[in-house]
Amino acid sequence: MISAIAKPAASVPVYRARDFLVMHGANEGDELSFAHELVPDDVYWFAKSAEPIRLSMESVGERILVGADTTIGAPGADLHLDSCLTFMSPDGRTTEVLVLVETDAQGDVNQVYGLPLATLSHGVDYTLVGIDSHNAQRRFAEVACVSFMRGTRITMASGAQKPIEALNPGDRVLTRDDGAQEIRWIGQSTVRAVGDFAPIVIKAGTLNNLGDLVVSPDHRLFVYQREDRLGTGHKEVLVRARHLLNGDTIVQQDGGFVEYYQILFDSHQIIYAEGIAAETLLVDNRTRAALPPELEQTLAANLPHQGDIAQLRHEVAPALLDRPDAADLLRGASLRLRQG
Repeated sequence: MISAIAKPAASVPVYRARDFLVMHGANEGDELSFAHELVPDDVYWFAKSAEPIRLSMESVGERILVGADTTIGAPGADLHLDSCLTFMSPDGRTTEVLVLVETDAQGDVNQVYGLPLATLSHGVDYTLVGIDSHNAQRRFAEVACVSFMRGTRITMASGAQKPIEALNPGDRVLTRDDGAQEIRWIGQSTVRAVGDFAPIVIKAGTLNNLGDLVVSPDHRLFVYQREDRLGTGHKEVLVRARHLLNGDTIVQQDGGFVEYYQILFDSHQIIYAEGIAAETLLVDNRTRAALPPELEQTLAANLPHQGDIAQLRHEVAPALLDRPDAADLLRGASLRLRQG
């Protein structure tokens, strides 16, 4: 039986170590490994048969674990962000690949995964030009953070709509559960809008939104269902933007770069972006590295409780959203609520 509600875990598209092979260099014939075994200037090929596999990740205490609903790896095993590698193709373009290492209860390596932050192609010489063991957590955090694109209009405590890039710490924003709340921090990052990490565009009106809403793929939207048409068993649910893709009114915007913004409050909140209820940054072991060190000290008492809200237990499982009319059902639910 398929559970209607998913655990609050994230997933990322990874490749097996054997999908990255050294074709020329000191480690010729070897597959991708952790930092201390790699040699700069080795030339890699990306396997023609390589297919992305979704690795589920959960934050538990100070650890990152393989999630229960993963399609690769051993559920409950520890995951470590080993390094961020930089590869250069013959045309001079660079591509970053995060190396994740899964270990067993004894600390021995189970598997090594590569998480490319841009699209890789078969038959291209990728020369290893950088091995960074210090900033891998920050680069991963930038990917894991839920983000709004520049230009997104946020509903303020006054009811006014303000573009996200015009917001400042201390500004008061309307939240669904706690009324007016002050922003503690706003992050900004510019990332490649390619492949699985390309932003999701929810076109105006699709979910009764005022204008196009553009968010990171794993951004969760909050929906109140007066009638449980999805069969979740709950009225209040969260859905990830990427699970609503339908190729028409909700699409992935692939190509170029995207300027993202993250909003942090003292606690995880649901705010209104282009009229849609959407989550703010949830701080855990996957995203904490994106924060400046002084901020974590200031919010030390609150950060461990960022995820202590009931809605996080009501995230809709992907299987229930794997239907072309999922967005229509959600729009109907929220529309009836407005008219009621």
